[in-house]
Amino acid sequence: MVLAFVGMMLTTASAQIAREQLQTGSDEQLLREWTRVLSDDEFGGRKPMTPYENKTLSYLAGQLEVMGLEPAFNGSWFQPFEMISVTARPAGSGFSVSGKKKAVLRYPDDVIIWTSRATEKIDLKKAEYVFCGFGINAPEYGWNDYDGIDVKGKIVLVMVNDPGFYDSGLFRGRNMTYYGRWTYKFEEAQRQGAAGCLVLHHTAAASYGWHVCVNGHLSDNLGIYNPETRNADELVVRGWLHENGFKKLFLAAGMDVDKALAAAKRPGFKSFALNVKGDVKMNVAYDIQKTHNVGGILRGSGRDGEAIVFCAHWDHLGIGKPDEHGDTIYNGAADNASGMAGALLVAKKFKDLPQPGRDLVFLFPSSEESGLFGSAYYCDHPVVPMAKTVACLNFESIGPAELTRDVVILGGGASDIDNYYVAAAAAQGRHVNFDNDNSDGWFYRSDHYNFVKKGVRAVVLENGRLPIDVSKPNQYPMPVWYHKPCDEYHDDWDLSGTLSNVNLIFSVGLSLSNNVN
Repeated sequence: MVLAFVGMMLTTASAQIAREQLQTGSDEQLLREWTRVLSDDEFGGRKPMTPYENKTLSYLAGQLEVMGLEPAFNGSWFQPFEMISVTARPAGSGFSVSGKKKAVLRYPDDVIIWTSRATEKIDLKKAEYVFCGFGINAPEYGWNDYDGIDVKGKIVLVMVNDPGFYDSGLFRGRNMTYYGRWTYKFEEAQRQGAAGCLVLHHTAAASYGWHVCVNGHLSDNLGIYNPETRNADELVVRGWLHENGFKKLFLAAGMDVDKALAAAKRPGFKSFALNVKGDVKMNVAYDIQKTHNVGGILRGSGRDGEAIVFCAHWDHLGIGKPDEHGDTIYNGAADNASGMAGALLVAKKFKDLPQPGRDLVFLFPSSEESGLFGSAYYCDHPVVPMAKTVACLNFESIGPAELTRDVVILGGGASDIDNYYVAAAAAQGRHVNFDNDNSDGWFYRSDHYNFVKKGVRAVVLENGRLPIDVSKPNQYPMPVWYHKPCDEYHDDWDLSGTLSNVNLIFSVGLSLSNNVN
């Protein structure tokens, strides 16, 4: 009731503003206004399951409504789903293990660990540890780290990334596959019947330091909640293992850690038990709340019930640790107010045109920052079946950007959707730069990838690298602002490249909406 009441009030207010702006504002003015508003301090960093969620949802629904779109979810703008937020702590200062020797894995220096289960205590007695290389089962690459070993009820230790990171002749070389993502490691360990999975951290292979693992999982570990199972089918424990913690386990086992790591990087590696055991006891605090995806739909003329999804996550990190200036609000202007603004602008452009051939779904998922959970839920409960969803066009951190002669695409080569981007770029006098160095796994770190996992065509569009005006290089490089309070909107942002990229995505969508394929 609170959401509905607040939503009604804010929708009316935002609609009154939007009508005038939609009639008189240029594309750039609209893009700036949506980015500015959605990243304003009043939206509190747009963290899910806080009062700022209601404000964000209501604003987005208001914009879609005033444009004339229909609510996407059976007459509602909102798709609710339950999330579990978990904070887990060891019963002591860490976890003791014993083999030929004894060792203690200190928390959080050696290991950071949590659960997705709705339980107040975790108590694994005499848990066995097994080293499973990369933890990959990939028949198409002739690689199975689980071949010939029983991990049921045990804790598997696996390396981050995939073999191509170390040998360019394996897998796709530096172009990391999904098998390299830590999320996959947990998924496969669960399929194999393991009780837990600890991913060995390595700064270069992960593309971030140990502090990211610690800061991201000390509290508020989120997951989709299944009220029927209370998530009892999830891994009992999951986590990250520091290199020092990994060495402690091997020392306790009396084994050569360097030899094991070297062997795991080569074809033919055989996983093995460490003959190390230890109790894993944690006290768990959890909370279950609802969050919401937002969506509107523009009906097509009936191309066999097919649809295109335009996607831009609405969430960011909320209010948290202050920066050096004392700022505590993680506004998320580039990530991802700019993306939402781009999707809204495309929605307006389509609404101003004759009816498209295919339905157009404009989806704003929740909880992307926490693990792509909103889009995962949508893909399991879609407005249009995945088999009828012909493409996902995702807007992720698209602004600001200067005008460039190129546009960068990640994930190319998997489908004919590449041709649409190449044609749209050529029409702008630009060319596509297909980036095959996905060593940081960026292709798997935004909402489009949940669609890819369901067989839907998608690539990642990134800002170009060849500025037309070389005297105006990018004044807002990602390492400076990524997931920091300084990710704020400024009136002096250069949006020339951003607008060009929005128009490119619009052109791709226009072609897809009317073409047979």
